[in-house]
Amino acid sequence: MSPYVLMILVSSLGLGTTLTFMSSHWLLAWMGLEINTLAILPLMAQHHHPRAVEATTKYFLAQAAAAATILFASTINAWATGEWDIYCLSHPVATTLVTMALALKVGLAPVHFWMPPVMQGLDLTTGLIMSTWQKLAPFALIIQMAPATHPQLLTALGLLSVLIGGWGGLNQTQLRKILAYSSIAHLGWMIVVVQFKPQLTILALITYIIMTSATFLTFKLLQTTKISTLATSWAKTPTILTITTLVLLSLGGLPPLTGFMPKWLILQELTMQNLPLTATIMALSALLSLYFYLRLCYSMALTISPNTNNSLTPWRMNNTQSTMLLTITTTATLLILPLTPLAQALIN
Repeated sequence: MSPYVLMILVSSLGLGTTLTFMSSHWLLAWMGLEINTLAILPLMAQHHHPRAVEATTKYFLAQAAAAATILFASTINAWATGEWDIYCLSHPVATTLVTMALALKVGLAPVHFWMPPVMQGLDLTTGLIMSTWQKLAPFALIIQMAPATHPQLLTALGLLSVLIGGWGGLNQTQLRKILAYSSIAHLGWMIVVVQFKPQLTILALITYIIMTSATFLTFKLLQTTKISTLATSWAKTPTILTITTLVLLSLGGLPPLTGFMPKWLILQELTMQNLPLTATIMALSALLSLYFYLRLCYSMALTISPNTNNSLTPWRMNNTQSTMLLTITTTATLLILPLTPLAQALIN
């Protein structure tokens, strides 16, 4: 792809997200979401592989359906109340439709079916954009309209996402599908607490973006997309594989790593809101996600792949990729937990 075309597409991604962030009118927010969707489609299909084209088509259909639903629901609300302002979403039908449409936008269960096959058809760089940047604009709208949304609907979406995200990743062998189900589970944690403390949702989203970026960048550096090829990388890059193990455990939420912080604070907030059953289900379902992260760690660190290399110095490829962003995100993924009191002071 031409660097000028790439610059235009990346600028359009930033423009669409910024437009949605700044808008208080439903039409402007819808326009930002559409610009965001149209800008990433050429990036998804740039390799002209049949699987990439299929993933692009599925993503376009899902996003177009969600955008049409948002436009339809905002029109219903304007018809009933005379207001196009995002904060004035008061019609119950419009509120439910917009919530489900935004859930479809980000890939929350039970409208998550497009996300794993779409992630499987993308390269790791575009998959990183899909898992991180593309969540920002819909989540901005979810946070703005959360006070008007039905609490039971948000709780149901969160619980279903955490459970399905955990169950779906158990039998996967493709790393991109595992990260897709991991994304669904993490989004469930964010959506269940947005009605009580939106600042905590923003903190969980930032932490998720940092951890997922470190994971995608590591897999991109290792040039691996399957568990079987991940297991053969230990002899070539043992240091990076050791750090990758810690990054995956941080995604699972184990202390003393960074991923423990948002889960701990969310469980604490749910308990303070007199929702012990919801908190218990969330904590137990986190074990499902932790299982497939541990499965990846087992494949990397404790499985010896079949090889005939008996030399003392294993063969290593010279990698020319820049590792600055990987270094920053990995360090943040592993070492931010001591800043939890500062995070609590900021969100309270």
